[in-house]
Amino acid sequence: MPKIDLAAIDQTNRTGYPAEYAGLVQGRWVRKLAPVFGLTDFGVSHVVLKPGAASSQRHWHEEEDEFVVMLSGQAVLVDDDGRTPMLPGDMAVFPKGDGNGHHLINESAADCAFVAFGRVATSDCHYSDIDMHLSKAGYRRKDGSSF
Repeated sequence: MPKIDLAAIDQTNRTGYPAEYAGLVQGRWVRKLAPVFGLTDFGVSHVVLKPGAASSQRHWHEEEDEFVVMLSGQAVLVDDDGRTPMLPGDMAVFPKGDGNGHHLINESAADCAFVAFGRVATSDCHYSDIDMHLSKAGYRRKDGSSF
């Protein structure tokens, strides 16, 4: 397998979040590497967070593990235990089903980058701080109503 040329892979800041929750991730730029290189057992994404952006709304997955490695810049990991600085070389794990909502926020004045490993979500995803839940039916409010 040749060395990966990130510049040759499309970068997007698309989100499936309803409009009222999409602003937080507007400065998140993602390159999904797994589909480009034929990986099917797990996903890999190269993520750049612009200053002020977050990786996601704070969340946890019922059936998908996540693993993150910081590459450059700095971010803050926010989870149920508080706030933890993340610097180049730092790693974080988010086991499936643990109920600990998490996300990374770039509170610095420069871009930060990390690699996220996991698989495409096929189970429910819970959002800790907002009235949103993701299931096979899509994004809904926690009472099941539509956006």
